[in-house]
Amino acid sequence: MSLDKATVIGIARLARIRVSDDDLEKLGEELAGILGWIERLEEVDVSGVSPMTGVMETRLRGRDDAVTDGDRAAEILSNAPRSEAGFFVVPKVVE
Repeated sequence: MSLDKATVIGIARLARIRVSDDDLEKLGEELAGILGWIERLEEVDVSGVSPMTGVMETRLRGRDDAVTDGDRAAEILSNAPRSEAGFFVVPKVVE
């Protein structure tokens, strides 16, 4: 599959990349190669193959949907350079 310059320019614009006129031909050849691989993948028969997100079938561990504070405020605040009354103290920022 070959791509003309206008198509390559359009793809570059959509990808928000700046391509010099000297590189258009090379980029067109690279994109044509990528599209060629995609065309080859479309020829593969995947009927009967269920979609998957990984090679191992896994289930997410469930937990109760309960709101908690974690009961770790003191431990978390111990990492802060400064804290006061149970809150992080940060420098004042005014622009």
